[in-house]
Amino acid sequence: MTHVLDVRDLVCPLPVLRANKKMRSLDPGEILEVLATDRSAVQDFQIYCQRTRNELLDWDEAGGIFRFRIRIFGKCMSE
Repeated sequence: MTHVLDVRDLVCPLPVLRANKKMRSLDPGEILEVLATDRSAVQDFQIYCQRTRNELLDWDEAGGIFRFRIRIFGKCMSE
């Protein structure tokens, strides 16, 4: 199942913090799609996924909106 989290117009570190909070309510294997406008979110989500073992499936950018698709590895830890 895919869940969508809209964090457009929020700046670092809020997109990752909000995503982390949402991921804690999801089950392993589910996918979270995050929509963001902060350019630093690209690096932030790459680092976040490496640290938490969640899988950054892909990301793209269109019209200033970044879309990240993350597969949940396990129950997320608080950061």
